[in-house]
Amino acid sequence: MRWRGQRESQNVEDRRGERRGFGFPFPGGGARFPSGGGSSRGGGGIGIVGLLIILGLMLFFGLDPTVLMQGSGPSGGGGNFPDIQLPQTRPDATNFPIPGGQDVDIQRPKTTGEDDLKRFVAVVLGTTEDVWEQTFQRIGARYREPKLVLFEGAVRSACGTGMSAMGPFYCPADERVYIDLNFYRELKNRFHAPGDFAQAYVIAHEVGHHVQNLLGIADKVEAARQRIGPREGNALQVRMELQADCLAGVWAHQMQSEKDLIEPGDIDEALGAASAIGDDRIQKQTQGYVVPDSFTHGSSAQRVRWFRRGYESGALQVCDTFNTDNL
Repeated sequence: MRWRGQRESQNVEDRRGERRGFGFPFPGGGARFPSGGGSSRGGGGIGIVGLLIILGLMLFFGLDPTVLMQGSGPSGGGGNFPDIQLPQTRPDATNFPIPGGQDVDIQRPKTTGEDDLKRFVAVVLGTTEDVWEQTFQRIGARYREPKLVLFEGAVRSACGTGMSAMGPFYCPADERVYIDLNFYRELKNRFHAPGDFAQAYVIAHEVGHHVQNLLGIADKVEAARQRIGPREGNALQVRMELQADCLAGVWAHQMQSEKDLIEPGDIDEALGAASAIGDDRIQKQTQGYVVPDSFTHGSSAQRVRWFRRGYESGALQVCDTFNTDNL
């Protein structure tokens, strides 16, 4: 991607290197632990001793115990969290917030490579701003530019506490895209999807969720998911994610036609990334077998198909994943 010398977005919020202490209690719900079938007043719960042991271990390893107070995950405004699920490993504890006490920020120096990657991200975000502002103007609507937050380890958003191990995500409640740039190393080394346009695709996909939010699609999907069961809800979420892939393809088409920034091999990099993070590929890698009913983002073939469809057309109307039997 010919990105150097292009306009950088001013909507990048750099929180890398922060060590932010969150005091108790954490807002937004109580702790949830497996009960083992016992009553709510004892006999089957984890117990106060077990809770203290867990908290002690988390403090010892430098983990943020407030994530226990958060419960099963971030919530509030859309059900799109996390967006690209990484195979779960123990995160680097040194990247987690310091538990307890007052908020404190301790910044570490950025390396030249990190600063260069930040500029790349800012350029990609800038191209999404240009493309979607023009697209929204054509349909008589106004585009609100999202913020993009760079973080390390863990981050607090309006949707709850996000962690690097969950992958990049978009929070509709604060209209921000969150990404730990270490994900790009995972994308290259673990998922074997290298290249700067693979990285750009990730951002464009998340911004696609912002477009869905502005168009009211996200609210309709979330309202529908509240009325159906988990299996049907997963299927609906798959359509949501595939549409975001298609919107990323629309961005690539329009960005190329207007700015001519795509180089030979770039689209193959994006398609490689879309394939690498398909639900079937990740499930096969992490658990050795595939459970289609549990898909929330679509198979590798589906993600490739919808990105390609958006890229080849460049039109919003081709991205209607909700009224088709052929995903």
